[in-house]
Amino acid sequence: MPKLDLSGKQLFLFDLDGVFYRGKESPVKIGGSSAVERIRSEGKRMFVLTNNSTDTVEALRGNLVRLGIPVEEREILTSSRLTAEYLANRYGRTTYFLVGERGFDRELKRLGHRRVRGPRAEVVAIGLDRFVTYEKIDRAVKVARNGADLVASHTARVYMSRDGPAIGPGPIVRAIEFASRKRATAVGKPSPLMFKIALEKAGCRAAEAVMIGDQLDTDIQGAASAGIDSILVLTGVDRSAKGTPAIATLGNVDELTRYL
Repeated sequence: MPKLDLSGKQLFLFDLDGVFYRGKESPVKIGGSSAVERIRSEGKRMFVLTNNSTDTVEALRGNLVRLGIPVEEREILTSSRLTAEYLANRYGRTTYFLVGERGFDRELKRLGHRRVRGPRAEVVAIGLDRFVTYEKIDRAVKVARNGADLVASHTARVYMSRDGPAIGPGPIVRAIEFASRKRATAVGKPSPLMFKIALEKAGCRAAEAVMIGDQLDTDIQGAASAGIDSILVLTGVDRSAKGTPAIATLGNVDELTRYL
């Protein structure tokens, strides 16, 4: 493999869980301060591009600030906020039945969408739900059968919790799809939609960007689907980039500073 040279990259996209820290309730820092500060000093741009749909952008920035990682609120793109924006662009202010947690609900309401608990809505919005029940899934399927579209924050199998990989919203999405005989539109990784939104917000071409993540099937393959180079860091879900399109493998995100 040729020597890694990132000097031509203008936009750095970072996953969150498994790259900067592990865990939702009590995050444990992995790295990131040196990498972010070096990107700033080089006059380059960055986004945190996270599938997290359980926390608001403000909560995530609070975690990063407490851990000494200097990221601005405008630089955090979550699957929940981008899903809210997608719904606004696609439906205007709409009604939704939620399979998800409080942070997702707040991001949807922030843009004027209205949550309903009855049998009809325009959209079933699906995110990570660590309190999901059979009853909730059954009600979501009924809403979908009554005409609602399915929109998922993302469809990843797992995410990196403090104790290792934990089940993501993908299996929940698949259950609702299977029972309703409908397909969900996914906003977050590995859907190329999330990457395209990031490029548009930064005003960059795909060739000028690089994704740094810990999961092959979301970060690495998702970036490839959008024509973006990627780097796997070995601090999260996957520990080998063999057979994937990643241009490099690093032991820790702060090793980026060697190649800028």
